[in-house]
Amino acid sequence: MEFQPDVPRWRQVAAVIRNRIEDGTYPPRGRVPSVQQLVEEFGIATATAGKVNVGLKKEGLVYTEVGMGSFVTADALDILRNARAKEEDA
Repeated sequence: MEFQPDVPRWRQVAAVIRNRIEDGTYPPRGRVPSVQQLVEEFGIATATAGKVNVGLKKEGLVYTEVGMGSFVTADALDILRNARAKEEDA
C-alpha cells in the first residue's frame, strides 16, 4: 500500500479495514487482523497498528475479546451505512 503523506497512516489503514468490513471480507462477528498482522501486511509500526484498532473500536466497528482477538460488531454495517449517509448529506 502506498501511503498518502498528508493523512496519518493509522487512518489510512483503518479506511482499508472499514472497506473490508463493508465488502464482506470481514463479516459481522468475524475476526479482524491482529496488531501483528496489520504490522506485517501494511508495514507499519506496532503503535500505529494499535491506533487502528483503537480507532475502529471508538467507531463501534470492532470489539476485542481478551485472549481471542478482535471481531467485527454485529451492527458494523449499519454504522458504516449511517456514516456514509451523513457524509452524502453534508
